[in-house]
Amino acid sequence: MVYKYSISDRAASALSDTVDCNAGTFEQDMTDQELPLAGIKVVELSHMVMGPSAGLLLADMGAEVIKVEPPAGDNTRRLRGSGAGYFSMYNRNKRSVCIDLKSGQGQAIARRMISKADVFIENFRPGAMEQAGYGYDILSQDNPGLVYYSARGFLSGPYEQRTALDEVAQMMGGLAYMTGPPGQPLRAGASVIDVVGGMFGVIGILSALEMRHRTGRGQLVNSALFESTAFLVGQHMAQFAVTGEPAPPMPVRISAWAIYDIFNCKDGKQVFAAVVSDTQWKKFCEYFSLDEFAADETLAGNAGRVSRRDIIIPRVRSLFMGFSADELVQRLDQCGLPYAPISRPEDLFGDPHLLASGGLLDVTPPEGEPTKLPALPVQMDGKRFTLRRDVPRQGEHTREVLQELDFTDTEIDALISAGVVAWPASR
Repeated sequence: MVYKYSISDRAASALSDTVDCNAGTFEQDMTDQELPLAGIKVVELSHMVMGPSAGLLLADMGAEVIKVEPPAGDNTRRLRGSGAGYFSMYNRNKRSVCIDLKSGQGQAIARRMISKADVFIENFRPGAMEQAGYGYDILSQDNPGLVYYSARGFLSGPYEQRTALDEVAQMMGGLAYMTGPPGQPLRAGASVIDVVGGMFGVIGILSALEMRHRTGRGQLVNSALFESTAFLVGQHMAQFAVTGEPAPPMPVRISAWAIYDIFNCKDGKQVFAAVVSDTQWKKFCEYFSLDEFAADETLAGNAGRVSRRDIIIPRVRSLFMGFSADELVQRLDQCGLPYAPISRPEDLFGDPHLLASGGLLDVTPPEGEPTKLPALPVQMDGKRFTLRRDVPRQGEHTREVLQELDFTDTEIDALISAGVVAWPASR
């Protein structure tokens, strides 16, 4: 039997905008009707990166995401150092509600909210939600159609009760070993496992929502940091299985191509360049007047070139040192080779491609100046997902959401006075 599971109306509205780029007029925004997850209600009870990144993906694609925070706000808001950008990056397009979940009234409000949701997101330590009365078995009694997503350090198995972090997973999953020089394991330069874990979680959430169309019931979905890391290093595991040789760390890897390196330029800048096919090799020799290489038949095939990297690379390094980075990039672009100037994250604020294509959204951090942050890296029907709600202040939407749950203003005022919920008085 096939069931039709109805979803609630989405409250948020989309803006429309256009941006001119070289190819003409680029339609940046989707309308309400075009957003693929319009009508999906999500309650997010998570912090840091993994859970919020899953909520962000759903929110950007049109779901109505309500972020539940404690009365003093999510501690992630107050992180400094490397965590200072977490909240601003992973919480746009959401509404913030501050509730004291330690109080009986606060728990009742949260349960009421979740009973009307399609998806629930949490990323607390194993067993914490069950102890607090928010486990899947409990919440699904009130809401059989609920898709309950739990972001974990480990999936079911001997490690499942361990506490994990992005860095823990990178270290024990082999990614840090592959990233740093031999004997110097190094975590990747971004919270890659947190974000990838959240992405796998969203794949599971969307799959569970699709199954709900057929069964009428939700289910528990888990993704985890450790297993996400294992999936990413699967290519190196496969290399070992095929060759019998362990994959060396990336800084000392044996290149599969003769030219696949970072090169210094005369202005002190660096450029990555690659030649990964025989056709590209011919163009490379032609555009850079490497007649002696073009005439050498032993270099016509990739295997021959790789075996003679000791001759090719010094010659190319010397050649490229004669150009500024801009000059070299222009040349590489003209001959159609893969290339990249070595950029820093802050350089992307002014990247012409991101600016012209809707790849950067105008966002205002709760405690900061307006800035631009990366949009979801997806196009649908030629359009990008954009900003519908700015990064919320803590509890900014508490009153609004409680009104939607049929609380009267008098009841809401009493809950605020009692400290059960929080709402910023200064608008």
